[in-house]
Amino acid sequence: MNSASPTGTQVHLQLGDVSAQIAQVGASLRSLRIGAVDLIAPYPLDSPTPSCSGVVLAPWPNRVRDGLWNDEGTERQLAITEPKFGNASHGLLRFAAYDIADSASATRLSATIFPQTGYPYLIETSVTYVLRADGIDVTHALTNRSATEAPVALGTHPFLTIGDVDPHDLVLRVPAQTAIDTDERMLPVGTRPAEGALRDGVRLGDITLDTGFTDLERDADGLVRHSLTSPDGRRLTLWQGAGFDVVQVYTTDKYPGQSLAVAIEPMSAPADALNSGVGLRRLNPGETWTLEWGITLD
Repeated sequence: MNSASPTGTQVHLQLGDVSAQIAQVGASLRSLRIGAVDLIAPYPLDSPTPSCSGVVLAPWPNRVRDGLWNDEGTERQLAITEPKFGNASHGLLRFAAYDIADSASATRLSATIFPQTGYPYLIETSVTYVLRADGIDVTHALTNRSATEAPVALGTHPFLTIGDVDPHDLVLRVPAQTAIDTDERMLPVGTRPAEGALRDGVRLGDITLDTGFTDLERDADGLVRHSLTSPDGRRLTLWQGAGFDVVQVYTTDKYPGQSLAVAIEPMSAPADALNSGVGLRRLNPGETWTLEWGITLD
């Protein structure tokens, strides 16, 4: 481990030629490499996390309109953390410093969501990162320590790359049947069929996205697999397990040090789920919910 960073202590993992770096703040996956090839778009150690890169999003991902939500008849007001659009954004742990327990090739980070303005529930959370020979496996757990049911959702925000390839030439594949339409504040207003080109694969440099997708196609093992494929045939796969029924795909030319970056964000619920209830999980007192995702390169 080492610190001296705006993102807190840095945990370094190594398994053969696979390495990862996890930041204490937000429990962010800020680096994943196989050999000399970056699979996560890097950013400078002396800068805060850009664009929520790699951060765990709990107890909701994405946005809550006006920070207002109806909690089974009780109106609650969250802090506005996205002033540009007047929303509460990306949960309550984005800037939290997690507790860390690590070993050579794995680490577990934990943080508690305490009752606060707009969210009166006590939720214990953890995220475990485990290296494997071809990438990394990630497991999240949320436990309700409140005396009543607690509404929760979860997401994560990795920016993916194959670092020795011009990102414009990577081919993106997202196996989704439905896209979520949004208004000027990036809040859901409806759905439409997702473009078939995304399921077949589209060159990253030819598209611009900040879109949520649902009705994800799962393989025989129950996993959803999104991918980036390089011109030489190498394929980075992000898989998401049961409970992760939504993905947000976001492209940007403003990520530090990258001419183009793409976030592929597994989420259990879409934007404004605290209001719509779509994908929202209500945990009983003492109940634990576990979700899994990961990254591989082949």
